[in-house]
Amino acid sequence: MSAGTVILRRAVARNGRRLWSGTALAGVYQLCAALVPILIGVIVDRGVATGDLTALLVWIAVLAAVYLVLAVTYRFGARRLQRAIAEEGHQLRVELAARILHPRVLRAERHTGDLLAVTTTDAEYTSYLLDHIPRITSALVAVTVSAVALLLISPPLGLTVLVAIPVVLAVLNRTAPLIARRVKEQQDQAGRATALATDLVTGLRALRGIGAQDAAVERYHRVSRHALAATLRASRTQNAYLGASTMLSALLSGGIALMAGWFALTGRITVGQFITVIGSAQFLVEPFGVLAVVPGWTAAARAAAERVAAVVGADVVLPPGAAAPRSGGHELRLTDVTYGPLAGLRLHVRGGEFVGVVARRPADAEALARLLAVPDGHTGDVLLGGERLEAVDRGRARQVLHSEPHRTDLFTGTLASNIALRDDGGRHDDDGRHDDGRLDEALRAAAVAEVAHLHPEGLRMPVTERGANLSGGQRQRVALARALLAAPPLLVLHDPTTAVDAVTERAVADGIRALRHGSDAGYGTVVITTSPTLLAATDRVVFIGDGAVAAEGTHAELVGHDDSYRRTVLR
Repeated sequence: MSAGTVILRRAVARNGRRLWSGTALAGVYQLCAALVPILIGVIVDRGVATGDLTALLVWIAVLAAVYLVLAVTYRFGARRLQRAIAEEGHQLRVELAARILHPRVLRAERHTGDLLAVTTTDAEYTSYLLDHIPRITSALVAVTVSAVALLLISPPLGLTVLVAIPVVLAVLNRTAPLIARRVKEQQDQAGRATALATDLVTGLRALRGIGAQDAAVERYHRVSRHALAATLRASRTQNAYLGASTMLSALLSGGIALMAGWFALTGRITVGQFITVIGSAQFLVEPFGVLAVVPGWTAAARAAAERVAAVVGADVVLPPGAAAPRSGGHELRLTDVTYGPLAGLRLHVRGGEFVGVVARRPADAEALARLLAVPDGHTGDVLLGGERLEAVDRGRARQVLHSEPHRTDLFTGTLASNIALRDDGGRHDDDGRHDDGRLDEALRAAAVAEVAHLHPEGLRMPVTERGANLSGGQRQRVALARALLAAPPLLVLHDPTTAVDAVTERAVADGIRALRHGSDAGYGTVVITTSPTLLAATDRVVFIGDGAVAAEGTHAELVGHDDSYRRTVLR
């Protein structure tokens, strides 16, 4: 059984009460709809043809009752089914989001845009299975009732329906694998295009800065053309299938009507029965159409479910750590660590210490920041409070150690809501008020107060998606303020001031020093940077050359005595 089938079966199981009660009501609705042409035929034969007024009124009353049941079952059945579809879509989106944001880090090869497509479009298509089941069931009920009625009226007509429908469906079902492949290819290509578009929009300023926007547009054009081609192939396949199914359904219904007309002319059936046959043939066009497109529906749902299952079932990077840093232990120690370009790195950060890390090669800085955020794939020991970092419970690890990446995401909202994402013991709101004053301190330390003062609404200033309405330096300061407000005992910052001017950088350096390393602060901070201004504010600096520690001392000492360090930070 494929992983996608498991997802679909689970959707059915956890929505069983609403699904099956809604399906039963939908079946009753179609039963009543199938009875309408039968009752009209009965009214003609027993009331109109005989001139029996009583029989006419009785059967009209029966028809009215059928219409009443039809209306009630549709209303309540549709309500239950729509609730089940909405609930399943919601549960899938929540489950996917939780998996993508798993604290032990999802090992997924998909880009952000593709994951977004899975969380939205594919989750929705998967939940549509709960709509397909009652539609298929009610279509089968309608076909069965009509076929039985036709058998009672004329065995040849009934047999025609019972034999022709399975043949038509068998022919159409042979295209199901092709439809599934085309739909999956379409969804995969669309996910790639969305992922690339997300990356390009995020890095638009940088692309313009180096004059690479034309090359980026051309790259997106190629990917988009592939997505368009896949969409057209899937649409052609589905439309050809729909056309064939519609044509076959119409031919079948038309054939039944012609046979009925011939039988009426030759006296084999009555006028009322002829009306019933014609009405049933007309009515059967819809359920025939539903049964004919079943392969397309199931193929789309299965393809979407496979993509959902690929994310839900993806492994996580980090093991299920259960250890906790030792009491009061906020020290960070790396011993003989090899990871990417790092080779035998040794680094010790004591509790409350402000340490600068300078890497002669940018790749070493990237690797160190990435390792402290996701400790996986390395050799050697990375210890937090005396415990291996990868073995520490992720919740506890993040309470003690926070690694703020160079490129961070902002969210749609306000400046205040992007900084004060959660309550850390004090109260805050969109006005930026914080009872314990920590928000104001974080704003001053990160020089975000200047950003707020430039806008009439202050901290209520709107922030668009990914902070696109802010400059690069403003985004860096907002992200830094957010990290400072979280107040972790050990904070790792990677190039937090590369997009700010020299005056602001000086203010940020002093602000970090005052907020986290004052007389009663006791926080530890590691700043991975080549900024002389930030490095001058640290207690000591570790210089990494060729993947290992090459020198150590204060910024002033290293500038004065180490030529390689001086060239790295003063270039």
